Amino acid sequence: MDGLVMTGQLLLGLSILIILHEAGHFFAARAFGIRVEKFYLFFDAWGFKLFSFNYKGCEYGIGWLPLGGYVKISGMIDESMDTEQLSGPPQDWEFRSKPAWQRLIVMLGGVTVNIVLGIFIFWMLTLKNGETFIPNDKLPDGIAPGIIGREIGLQVGDRITAVNGAPIKRFEELTSSKVLLGNTELTVLRKGGNVKVQVPGDVLEMVSDLGIGQFVEPRVRMSGVVQIAPGGNAEKAGLKIGDSILSVNAKPVTFYDEFKTEVQSAKNKTISISVIRDQQAIEIPTQVTEDGTIGIYIPQYFNIPIESVSYGLLAALPVGASKAWGSFMDNAKGLGKVASGQVKANKAFTGPIGIATMFGGTVNWVKFWSLVGLLSMALALMNLLPIPALDGGHAIFLLIEMVKGKPLGDKFMERAQMVGFVILITLMVFVFGNDIVKHVIN
Repeated sequence: MDGLVMTGQLLLGLSILIILHEAGHFFAARAFGIRVEKFYLFFDAWGFKLFSFNYKGCEYGIGWLPLGGYVKISGMIDESMDTEQLSGPPQDWEFRSKPAWQRLIVMLGGVTVNIVLGIFIFWMLTLKNGETFIPNDKLPDGIAPGIIGREIGLQVGDRITAVNGAPIKRFEELTSSKVLLGNTELTVLRKGGNVKVQVPGDVLEMVSDLGIGQFVEPRVRMSGVVQIAPGGNAEKAGLKIGDSILSVNAKPVTFYDEFKTEVQSAKNKTISISVIRDQQAIEIPTQVTEDGTIGIYIPQYFNIPIESVSYGLLAALPVGASKAWGSFMDNAKGLGKVASGQVKANKAFTGPIGIATMFGGTVNWVKFWSLVGLLSMALALMNLLPIPALDGGHAIFLLIEMVKGKPLGDKFMERAQMVGFVILITLMVFVFGNDIVKHVIN
């Protein structure tokens, strides 16, 4: 059932993005009097389609291959490679007969809609939910670095005060792109003095391997209620929500990171956990799993100060726009990391299986629209890449035409389209294969 819910959310999200992206091309073409022959959600490869109808000279439909969508614009060399229509003289209603600046607007119509959609979604989410964050200057016990954090030189109890000299106001900034894209300098308050810690350029790849929790987290005290995973060894041993954990194997554990360290050091062994329950001390023998856990976790924001900010309609707009544009730039910088070799491509790209997993097996509309907003900005960036067959490739050729004063030849455009198509197919095969390796074989 979870798989069906994930798949349904993925298809719904992608359908929204594809339809609106292609609508950007469609309405821009219609605005300049260019005929649009087809408007399809998904591809009707080899002529097979699930549904179609004709309205005012345009065929609308749903294809069977869910790898995108398209609009077929008269007089344009596109992914259909239909060059027969170009054999005759240009017609007033064809793409090729229009000025280069109009054709450029048509080609960028889809990207423009994706960017506007992303900004709108983040605007509405900010208006509805505001922002909840951890004030960095109010963390009483500093940070608890994971494997990655310790490797770059962070220590338990450190207080990170600045990134590249800019003060940190929210703890979440430490797990944002400004740090995770690497080559940054952290200013750390340690034992009354400041020290500098360098974040390497490949930190994003390490986070991809080990998870963000292995970089840095707020240091959390164990006092109070902890959560027990259903069916875990802690529940089987008799631990209960409300127990206050005092020690593991007679070693006091004040903080959650101390507790995890003691448990992880006893993989496949039985440990003795001392707790206070109903004002009485109890010793509970508990078996540790082979991965060093017993099924106890700390809820989000447990024993951590948080602040919330609400926004009105107009005040939410710049905040939402900043989030949308920030995700666009993060993706662009991430592609730069891949191109420079600092991050491996198989760690950077996620395909349909990975995206479906992000949506999850339950419907959470805030999460759903957040992911759709992020995907909308990612789709805008991907379509701007200067690859023939993508909007960015067409835009580059049109800019060259505008500089030269005459269009590039049809034969060149046909060959470029074929090259772009091969590149896209190769990328799709890589992404799908990588997805299968990461989420099925592993």
